[in-house]
Amino acid sequence: MRDALGVAIDAAHAAGRVIRDFYGRDVRVGQKGESGPVTEADLAANACIQHLLTTAFPDDGWLSEETADGADRLAKSRVWIIDPLDGTWEFTTGVPEFVVSIGLAVDGTATLGVLYNPITEETFSGIRGEGAWLNQVPIHTSSQAGLASSTFCVSRTEAGKGLLQRFDGVLQLQPMGSVAYKCGLVAAGRYEGLFTHNPRNEWDICAGVALIESAGGRVTDRQGRPYRFNQADPLKQPLVATNAHVHALLLAILNGPGTHSG
Repeated sequence: MRDALGVAIDAAHAAGRVIRDFYGRDVRVGQKGESGPVTEADLAANACIQHLLTTAFPDDGWLSEETADGADRLAKSRVWIIDPLDGTWEFTTGVPEFVVSIGLAVDGTATLGVLYNPITEETFSGIRGEGAWLNQVPIHTSSQAGLASSTFCVSRTEAGKGLLQRFDGVLQLQPMGSVAYKCGLVAAGRYEGLFTHNPRNEWDICAGVALIESAGGRVTDRQGRPYRFNQADPLKQPLVATNAHVHALLLAILNGPGTHSG
């Protein structure tokens, strides 16, 4: 698995160089229907990652936001699950809260994760059962055990739409971009956790789930169920990811009166 991690980090850095070349330029922005915007940078980074990973691991499966899906991956034990640029809106508006996200699921479990922010040059990496690192320095989720002194990062879009208003005065929330980047920050102990109001796709969260769990945290959906990856339908129920101490407390708040998840 260490060999796979090394290749994934190299691929993330190579894609990051591609993205950095586009950053701050007037890039073409298209739409993928309800999936949101896509740019030249997304597509170029995806091609870069796909070439490096499929060359190194030709027998592994592949699932990416920017590649047409194929049913053949469902028969594979190991599947790379990729978002070449998570946080496209932030990328196009010059907000450095986006990452290359590379996850590896093994028999349905998020086992390896790499997140790379090419602007801040933060490389988050982790292997389930072996640990997690930020720029090769070991990291761990926070030790905070109470909600009152915990801060949870949430979607800037969801907050802006008023979807999280019921938590005002109940939880300390920090809106920001890219759910994958938020996962890296939680794994590094900068925040106690994160949660989403709306569902997310496998490519949005696979690497982040692997990272947070490798760093000692806990990840489930709103019902407290662990995720299974490389499924026929990549859409996952809303994410709840925390350190090892506040998960049950946060779930109780999220599932309290007035809860409506999309």
